[in-house]
Amino acid sequence: MRPMKSSRGGERCLQPESRYSGTAARILDVAEGLFVEFGLKATSLRLITRQAGVNLAAVNYHFRSKDALFEAVFARRFAPWARECVLELDALEARIAAGKATASVEEVVMCFVRPALSLSRDPARGGAVFARLFSRVLVENHRQLRDTLSRDWGHLVARYTRALESAQPELSGEEVAWRLHLAFSVMFHAFAGNDILKVFGRSAVSARDPDLIVKHVVPFVVAGVRSRLSWEKIAAGAQCREMPVARDGRSGGKKAGTRSAAKPAAQAPCAERAASTEVMLGRGAPVPGKTVSRKLPEGRAPSRQGRG
Repeated sequence: MRPMKSSRGGERCLQPESRYSGTAARILDVAEGLFVEFGLKATSLRLITRQAGVNLAAVNYHFRSKDALFEAVFARRFAPWARECVLELDALEARIAAGKATASVEEVVMCFVRPALSLSRDPARGGAVFARLFSRVLVENHRQLRDTLSRDWGHLVARYTRALESAQPELSGEEVAWRLHLAFSVMFHAFAGNDILKVFGRSAVSARDPDLIVKHVVPFVVAGVRSRLSWEKIAAGAQCREMPVARDGRSGGKKAGTRSAAKPAAQAPCAERAASTEVMLGRGAPVPGKTVSRKLPEGRAPSRQGRG
């Protein structure tokens, strides 16, 4: 059975077949695990056929190429999940129209979380493996798959955008897009079961437990999306970290063989000292009046570099 259906223009749509069985299903299962572990480029058809116990002719018969196989692996997980998201958004709009719900950030986030949680609890539908596979798609440049996603499922992002705009009408279009981008990024990463803290040692996080993920990620995401903070407010309330001025007149730490001739000034609120992002991050120019004079060798004119 072919995994892709043809559209009117002859292009393949990201729609899975209703069922896979026998050899095709075995190839998909093996390929999915290998694509998640090694990525598209590093996974060869020879490796897939060897682990699936089939020959290359079987892969070519069912999927035609490695790219088409990768799309089929992705489609059988993504399409059902995306349809659940659409149904969640439909139901929310119906409840709002009937006066049984209001447009809120919590409702919008849960329209994403409920399908993701349902999928994560069901290994037969891919579970956390699908979230890790999606992470690969976002990182690796699979142009054909991205074009197909945009064409067939771009409306899903548009639906979430409109829902969030209704929930947060005070936000600009750019801010809505950023908050949706960050919310999706956090939730996909969380459902993928990745525990960053384990990279640095032991961790108390149960990153593979879908229910615990929901318990912690939903309040975090909702608070972020609803936040009224802005970068300007944060910068104004933070304390500047001013860099000392070295003897060579440049901002930064000690120069090899020299001693810093000026101590950092007392920290002050960024709103008073400077509103610049660069200054807040410690990369700004020295504060006026804190330059350091130094004696030049006889006959040498001052250079621009020597100025504070």
